[in-house]
Amino acid sequence: MLYLLDANQGNAFVEFVHGSADWLSGWAQDIFTMDTEGLRVLLNYGLPAVLYLLLGHGIAARLNRA
Repeated sequence: MLYLLDANQGNAFVEFVHGSADWLSGWAQDIFTMDTEGLRVLLNYGLPAVLYLLLGHGIAARLNRA
């Protein structure tokens, strides 16, 4: 989201979020290679985000039943 909103890349918070996103989505880097930079970033970081969201929701639902 910070990339798409053109956040200041020199900001410490932006650098922290970028590093965390790189670490969390390391397995999904360059799955999609297209010419449009924004779409490539959205897909390569969005896919892991959606998968982690679904996984977290499933784990929370399972724990809630216990």
